[in-house]
Amino acid sequence: MDRKRMEDQMIHNYQRDEQMMILIFAQWCVNHDLNPVEVYKRAYPNQETNHELAQAVELTVPKEEAGEIPNDTLLGVLSLFGNEDLAFVVTEEIDKKRKEWL
Repeated sequence: MDRKRMEDQMIHNYQRDEQMMILIFAQWCVNHDLNPVEVYKRAYPNQETNHELAQAVELTVPKEEAGEIPNDTLLGVLSLFGNEDLAFVVTEEIDKKRKEWL
Protein backbone atom coordinates (compact mmCIF):
# COMPACT_ATOMS: atom_id res chain seq x y z
CA MET A 1 0.00 0.00 0.00
CA ASP A 2 1.48 3.35 -0.97
CA ARG A 3 1.87 6.16 1.56
CA LYS A 4 -1.06 8.25 0.27
CA ARG A 5 -3.45 5.31 0.34
CA MET A 6 -2.29 4.36 3.84
CA GLU A 7 -2.85 7.94 5.07
CA ASP A 8 -6.31 8.01 3.48
CA GLN A 9 -7.17 4.70 5.17
CA MET A 10 -6.03 6.01 8.56
CA ILE A 11 -8.13 9.16 8.13
CA HIS A 12 -11.13 7.08 7.11
CA ASN A 13 -10.72 4.79 10.13
CA TYR A 14 -10.44 7.76 12.50
CA GLN A 15 -13.57 9.38 11.05
CA ARG A 16 -15.49 6.09 11.33
CA ASP A 17 -14.39 5.65 14.93
CA GLU A 18 -15.28 9.27 15.71
CA GLN A 19 -18.78 8.72 14.29
CA MET A 20 -19.13 5.67 16.52
CA MET A 21 -18.08 7.76 19.55
CA ILE A 22 -20.73 10.35 18.70
CA LEU A 23 -23.38 7.63 18.34
CA ILE A 24 -22.38 6.11 21.69
CA PHE A 25 -22.71 9.55 23.30
CA ALA A 26 -26.09 10.22 21.70
CA GLN A 27 -27.49 6.80 22.69
CA TRP A 28 -26.18 7.17 26.25
CA CYS A 29 -28.05 10.48 26.49
CA VAL A 30 -31.26 8.91 25.19
CA ASN A 31 -30.84 6.03 27.65
CA HIS A 32 -30.62 8.59 30.49
CA ASP A 33 -33.52 10.78 29.32
CA LEU A 34 -31.18 13.56 28.22
CA ASN A 35 -31.21 15.54 25.00
CA PRO A 36 -27.84 14.89 23.30
CA VAL A 37 -27.84 18.25 21.52
CA GLU A 38 -28.48 20.15 24.76
CA VAL A 39 -25.78 18.24 26.65
CA TYR A 40 -23.32 18.83 23.80
CA LYS A 41 -24.22 22.54 23.70
CA ARG A 42 -23.38 22.86 27.40
CA ALA A 43 -19.90 21.51 26.71
CA TYR A 44 -19.33 23.52 23.54
CA PRO A 45 -21.61 26.60 23.74
CA ASN A 46 -19.80 28.51 20.99
CA GLN A 47 -19.80 25.72 18.44
CA GLU A 48 -22.17 25.83 15.50
CA THR A 49 -24.54 22.97 14.81
CA ASN A 50 -22.76 19.64 14.89
CA HIS A 51 -23.96 17.77 11.80
CA GLU A 52 -22.38 14.49 12.89
CA LEU A 53 -24.30 14.69 16.17
CA ALA A 54 -27.54 15.42 14.32
CA GLN A 55 -26.96 12.33 12.17
CA ALA A 56 -26.18 10.22 15.24
CA VAL A 57 -29.34 11.38 17.00
CA GLU A 58 -31.34 10.13 14.02
CA LEU A 59 -29.72 6.70 14.45
CA THR A 60 -30.52 6.34 18.15
CA VAL A 61 -33.24 3.99 19.32
CA PRO A 62 -35.65 4.35 22.25
CA LYS A 63 -33.98 3.46 25.53
CA GLU A 64 -36.26 0.43 25.88
CA GLU A 65 -34.71 -1.02 22.73
CA ALA A 66 -31.12 -0.01 23.43
CA GLY A 67 -28.45 -1.91 25.24
CA GLU A 68 -26.87 -0.41 28.32
CA ILE A 69 -23.88 1.85 27.82
CA PRO A 70 -21.84 1.94 31.04
CA ASN A 71 -20.83 5.40 32.21
CA ASP A 72 -17.16 4.40 32.27
CA THR A 73 -17.34 3.23 28.67
CA LEU A 74 -18.73 6.55 27.49
CA LEU A 75 -16.22 8.56 29.52
CA GLY A 76 -13.36 6.43 28.19
CA VAL A 77 -14.45 6.88 24.58
CA LEU A 78 -14.89 10.64 25.03
CA SER A 79 -11.44 10.87 26.59
CA LEU A 80 -9.91 8.81 23.80
CA PHE A 81 -11.07 11.43 21.30
CA GLY A 82 -10.07 14.40 23.45
CA ASN A 83 -13.60 15.47 24.33
CA GLU A 84 -12.68 16.45 27.87
CA ASP A 85 -15.26 19.28 28.03
CA LEU A 86 -18.02 16.90 27.02
CA ALA A 87 -16.77 14.28 29.47
CA PHE A 88 -16.97 16.93 32.21
CA VAL A 89 -20.62 17.71 31.40
CA VAL A 90 -21.43 13.99 31.20
CA THR A 91 -19.82 13.52 34.63
CA GLU A 92 -22.04 16.30 35.99
CA GLU A 93 -25.10 14.46 34.65
CA ILE A 94 -23.92 11.18 36.17
CA ASP A 95 -23.50 12.91 39.52
CA LYS A 96 -26.99 14.42 39.26
CA LYS A 97 -28.49 10.97 38.63
CA ARG A 98 -26.60 9.48 41.60
CA LYS A 99 -27.90 12.22 43.89
CA GLU A 100 -31.48 11.60 42.68
CA TRP A 101 -31.14 7.93 43.65
CA LEU A 102 -30.01 8.75 47.18
